[in-house]
Amino acid sequence: MTKNDANGSGEQPTLRRRKIESDAGDAQSDQHKERPVIKPVQENEKNMLLERGSYWLTRIVILRYMAFIYFVAFLVALHQNKQLVGLKGLLPAHKYMDKVATRTKGINSDTFSFVPSILWFFDYHNDLNQLLDYCAYGGLVLSGFVIILGASNWFIMFSLWILYHSIVNVGQRCLDLCVRVFQIFIFTIGWESQVLESGFLAIFLCPIWNLSQVPRHTPTSQIVLWAYRWLIFRIMLGAGLIKIRGDQCWRDLTCMNYHYETQPVPNPISYYMHQEPEFFHKFETMTNHFVELPAPFLLLLNRPLRMAGGLIQIVFQVVLIISGNLSFLNWLTILPNIACFDDASLACMFPNKRWSAKSKVQELQIQLKHSKESPRRGSYIRKVFNASLGFLIAYLSLPVVQNLFSSRQYMNTSFEPLRLVNTYGAFGSITKDRTEVIFQGTYDDPSDPNADWKEYEFKCKPGNIKRRPCLISPYHYRLDWLMWFAAFQNYQYNPWLVHLGAKLLTNDEGTTSLMAYNPFQNEDPPRFIRAEHYRYRYTKIGSREAKQGFWWTRSRIGSYLPPISAESIKDFMKQMDFDFHVPKWRRKKKV
Repeated sequence: MTKNDANGSGEQPTLRRRKIESDAGDAQSDQHKERPVIKPVQENEKNMLLERGSYWLTRIVILRYMAFIYFVAFLVALHQNKQLVGLKGLLPAHKYMDKVATRTKGINSDTFSFVPSILWFFDYHNDLNQLLDYCAYGGLVLSGFVIILGASNWFIMFSLWILYHSIVNVGQRCLDLCVRVFQIFIFTIGWESQVLESGFLAIFLCPIWNLSQVPRHTPTSQIVLWAYRWLIFRIMLGAGLIKIRGDQCWRDLTCMNYHYETQPVPNPISYYMHQEPEFFHKFETMTNHFVELPAPFLLLLNRPLRMAGGLIQIVFQVVLIISGNLSFLNWLTILPNIACFDDASLACMFPNKRWSAKSKVQELQIQLKHSKESPRRGSYIRKVFNASLGFLIAYLSLPVVQNLFSSRQYMNTSFEPLRLVNTYGAFGSITKDRTEVIFQGTYDDPSDPNADWKEYEFKCKPGNIKRRPCLISPYHYRLDWLMWFAAFQNYQYNPWLVHLGAKLLTNDEGTTSLMAYNPFQNEDPPRFIRAEHYRYRYTKIGSREAKQGFWWTRSRIGSYLPPISAESIKDFMKQMDFDFHVPKWRRKKKV
């Protein structure tokens, strides 16, 4: 037997080894074809600036900022919802929901179309307060998580959107069923719709599951970024057009003579800005027209002009934040402007640390530059989905665009129940005089001219003329805001004001918690409640009143709500379907 026969092959050992090595080399070559080698990142490449036109960091900023807005909104909800729309609130949500269910003949698809809310799935007649709290706590936890992590996914952002939808849609202000488009909500419809539209778009910035700040296979959607730019374009242009078509003072440049004094909830800086010289007020009005009419078109142009437009809008919103307490409205309006800035422009907001998102984006950009990896199937699915989202937004924008060009332009209107694409606008008309509704209570005979009427103080709205205007933005006192609207209407248009008076007649703890001062705290409730109508004006800087510590002067216009007692409003409360019971001790006392 030869050595070759013993090896079981007629090949020479050297040739055989070469063949095995060649086969192994071919297999390795095939493997490299499937998975291209990614070159290691060189140290000099890490120091390169981020590329323009990528939006990894932009997504992080938008998500954190959106979560911040949600956090403030849910915090407001937690502190005020039960008192406003809870079981014993000023406008109980369960009664409103019952009327909706009656109109739609039970809880069905029409019910959800009219009032989209997860509260329909639960026993809202008995557990409404707990449900409102659960929604608020859930929103606080999820939004806080996104703020800390700087990343999110579909399910977290969708949950936040659903939770806030559920709260907003039961927060009505009229208990009869109005036409959906004109329904007035205790949750002011303008910025609540803006929260929901912004939150809806934020869902599709994220991966479905991944919670990484820089998910390699899920780049930031350009469609969503353009949707945000389209949102801020509509907000600003809508606000500009409603002003030009509205109050004459916007055309003769005098509106800012009144705005700082008559805005819903002034702050201390408003006091000083109101007293600027008139020529500067005219300059402010012209600046406002520039920012809201031509400047929004910059948002739709190329990178340098788009960034300039975004910066103009952000600076404008910061000025508005400084000059008044418009809740989180102006903070929220900054959000879509962030979509105008790419990674290269936002890199300064991130630390130059190895673990930071900035470094991860730098490494990813270099890897993608060297990589020849074929796109995954999921990337094609994502592109189709994003394109579908773009077509949906374009379709829902049709009535919005029609409204913008209409001579009868509506402000803050939703054309479909989910409020995915809305029309916006603010301060189309400016009130020239500030009027306030002042609630008072007494133990005395209300017909006695010497009766001792004691005043209630709200958290932030003007009342005591010596009290310094508050500074609360981005927080929001909803009742104070509604009192501003009520001041230039009447109580017949706002029957909830009678319910507010009834709550004060019983020293209701929930209602008085929404106020800064209850003169009957820890005492018997007043026997009578009334509301007086006053005109308020700022004192002049350096005037005698100002030196004495007065921020305001006021003069009485007349009676707003005549004196009411627990007995006198029983029938009205029953007619309005408000729960109210005259305390036993009152039945023993006669006036």
